[in-house]
Amino acid sequence: MNQNEPVIRFCEIKKQYGNFTALKSVSLEIFRGELFGFLGPNGAGKTTLIRILTGIIQPSAGQIFIGQHDLFAQPDKAKALIGYVPDRPYLYEKLTPLEYFEFMGGLYNVAQERVISKGEEMLRMFDLWDRRNELIESFSHGMKQKVAMSAAILHDPQIFVVDEPTVGLDPKSVKLAKNFFKQLIADGKTVFLTTHTLTVAQDLCNRIAIIRLGDIVALGNMSELQRRASLPGNNLEEVFLKITEEELAQLPEII
Repeated sequence: MNQNEPVIRFCEIKKQYGNFTALKSVSLEIFRGELFGFLGPNGAGKTTLIRILTGIIQPSAGQIFIGQHDLFAQPDKAKALIGYVPDRPYLYEKLTPLEYFEFMGGLYNVAQERVISKGEEMLRMFDLWDRRNELIESFSHGMKQKVAMSAAILHDPQIFVVDEPTVGLDPKSVKLAKNFFKQLIADGKTVFLTTHTLTVAQDLCNRIAIIRLGDIVALGNMSELQRRASLPGNNLEEVFLKITEEELAQLPEII
């Protein structure tokens, strides 16, 4: 796949819940080797778009292409290219991490040798190897997050979708997670990241999209976002607040 070829294409994605419009018409391209940040206030539409991207819900209109595959026409081929870590990982907690990896590997037809070697590599990286035979139900949220990230990479996906990856992680684990994402990019993978921890997004992301009330209101690298907000040299938190508050101020007043 060409480096300049998009690996994710959102084409006029809309989502309606009755009279409520969660996504108005989202069009985005994310490229191979990008660490792409998708940011927005609570209720902006981030989670809705991620659920559509991962095939959990259907859009009201629009198309998504994962690689060359239409997500809705060829869901099996498209989803095979994605590894997904939700903000609240749903794990089988009566399993140990190694048993959970074996289960997940079976879902994706991953060779047993790969499950064993990659599972051990990830648990050692995240300082969980000594807990490999303990039930997941005894783990903290941060530990469960690390197990979920480890499991999502077992089938060697081209695209890693991760929602709030650093919630519940201690500072050392945050650094390990950042290094993990950087290594994925170095290996030619693509990371689609959502987070409220704006310092993480600023440190990691090549480009960032900001969504507000179902619309993309800003898109670009850090310098482009600073220009968009007329805040040259300011950090992402200040830029983000300026852009989202501007958009809110432009809404018609409800009397």
